[in-house]
Amino acid sequence: MKPSPSTTSFPQPEIGRAMNGADVVVECLSRENVDVIFAYPGGASQELHQALARSDKVRVILPRHEQGGVFAAEGYARATGKVGVCMATSGPGATNLVSGIADAFMDSTPMVCITGQVFSKFIGKSAFQETDFFGMTLPIVKHSYLVLNAADLPRIFKEAFYLARSGRPGPVIIDIPKDVQQARLTPVFPATIEFANKSLTEFPLASDDQLKQVLDLVAKAQRPILYTGGGLVSAEASADLRLFAEKTRIPVATTLMGLGAFPEDHPLSLRWFGMHGSAFGNWAVDQCDLLLCLGARFDDRITGDASKFAGGATIVHIDIDASEHNKNKRVQYAIESDIKHALKRLNELIAALKFTPPDTKPWHTQCSAWKRDYPFSYEDSRHIVPQEAVEVLHELTKGDAIITTGVGQHQMWAAQFYPFKEPRRYISSLGLGAMGYGYPAAMGAKVACPDKQVIDIDGDGSFLMNVQELATCHIEKIAAKAMILNNQHLGMVVQWEDRFYNSVRGNTILGDKNNVGSPDNLAAIYPDYVTIAKGFGVKARRVSKRAELREAIQEMLDHDGPYLLDVIVPYTEHVLPMIPAGKTVKEMILK
Repeated sequence: MKPSPSTTSFPQPEIGRAMNGADVVVECLSRENVDVIFAYPGGASQELHQALARSDKVRVILPRHEQGGVFAAEGYARATGKVGVCMATSGPGATNLVSGIADAFMDSTPMVCITGQVFSKFIGKSAFQETDFFGMTLPIVKHSYLVLNAADLPRIFKEAFYLARSGRPGPVIIDIPKDVQQARLTPVFPATIEFANKSLTEFPLASDDQLKQVLDLVAKAQRPILYTGGGLVSAEASADLRLFAEKTRIPVATTLMGLGAFPEDHPLSLRWFGMHGSAFGNWAVDQCDLLLCLGARFDDRITGDASKFAGGATIVHIDIDASEHNKNKRVQYAIESDIKHALKRLNELIAALKFTPPDTKPWHTQCSAWKRDYPFSYEDSRHIVPQEAVEVLHELTKGDAIITTGVGQHQMWAAQFYPFKEPRRYISSLGLGAMGYGYPAAMGAKVACPDKQVIDIDGDGSFLMNVQELATCHIEKIAAKAMILNNQHLGMVVQWEDRFYNSVRGNTILGDKNNVGSPDNLAAIYPDYVTIAKGFGVKARRVSKRAELREAIQEMLDHDGPYLLDVIVPYTEHVLPMIPAGKTVKEMILK
């Protein structure tokens, strides 16, 4: 019997109670299971904050700067895979989010940014605190909404969260004029979403024929390498990657975005490669005859001179975003696919076809020799050196912590000397390279993972850019730790000055250039981070002697609140290896 329309089961929209637009926003957030929003108020977003104050469904954390809020939302998203949410008012509040939005776009981080906007009637008239936020952010978002009808809010929020987390994740902006926030309505909450463009909901899947071709290439390879990126983390495909690598016995070299997707203590791991990556990883990729690129994008910091990158290899590129295929590097086999599906199906085909991997023992012997002879290393010193501080932190946390970083030398040392066994443990601004990212990201990650140790390994220059978030962590009782590798310089720029500019200092000394602070001149250290932290109510300590380092780090880890450890290190250390920008592996600097 044909069912009647009344008994046919279709998801039905839900009609809510009468409320204003701002209350609809809060209800939408609750329906998307948002448990926290990092939000700084202002005139154009005040209605939204009043609605949040009326509700106990979403925790509101007040950052002390909008940039701190957006970076915290990123840290939350990167630590969990969930959509991070932040909010700001119109004009300067919104524009202070731009660096974080660009960062999320480049690092494929799922995020929804809500901004207040001036009254609809004032849009385009240069009203007080008006900016065309929709227009100015178009190049750095996955999608944007300017809401002009309050009745559209439920649909827009459902779409926005879906778009932010699906496919290749990214940031979505929802700009809401104040009159839309104030409008009274009876909202209708859709049960499902529909897009005219089916590519937004139907993601590409590699065919068996394509994947069998990949296995045929593997079977013929003598020197294969897996080059894996952040797509493996986004797709939650780490276990699938490990199984594939073990079944095929292919060594794995990751990008910084892909750190932890393959355990770095695994015999097949070549750790990470690129400009400051492992020499052995770089050599292996350079000399491989088959390169399987999974969920990565041939970034210039990986390839150097792209025309000579993996010059002797057949390259397979599997990625969910077809726009990345042949953008930076021409490849022989471009496969558009969800990476988890591709790996899962590859593993199934290996079993079904009784696939036997080729004999690559000579290749493994070579890779093992490189790993043995050219590990990440540093020279002994009478002072604490940054690499040692990271090593001790790794030892004392037993590798079981979430590490965030700012941008600079410390960012690279953190990745070199803190090996990662799991994904979502190294959180850093990698595509954009935004200084000031580290501590707010640690704040967001700690909110997301309150039972994990979360430590920001930072530089003194980068940390200072968002030092105000110490206040947020103190007031909100967020136990995010900061270990500053304080060398009184913009260390990475100084390194380039030393290597390529005859050591001419072009505004890279952060203190008094006539009396530079150092481990041998502690009186000249500037600023005094311990005093600054204490002013925020945050416990802090300075350490400059090697004999005190271990005990000081342990004190930081044992403290039950936010903590700042100021580690004084010499500025003369360089991050090595180094492949100069635009150069090749053959021009790698080892010492």
